[in-house]
Amino acid sequence: MASKSSEAGAAASNKSSWPELVGIQSEVAEKTIQKENPSVKAVIVVPEGSFVTLELRRDRVRLWVDQQGLVTRVPNIG
Repeated sequence: MASKSSEAGAAASNKSSWPELVGIQSEVAEKTIQKENPSVKAVIVVPEGSFVTLELRRDRVRLWVDQQGLVTRVPNIG
């Protein structure tokens, strides 16, 4: 039987969306994402209005930020 702490760790590694990070500094958001889902290998900071490729990647999260470096969209894996 799995312990509660190992179940919590498994749930955290499966996390794919971080709505609580909207309005947070990008540096803090990046560290939070990497801590909560170690399978994310690339956290990309993208200024609002930038063009990005459309391919989906299960190991990437884009952080859309404003001029102050605050996250403006819900970060998601993809």
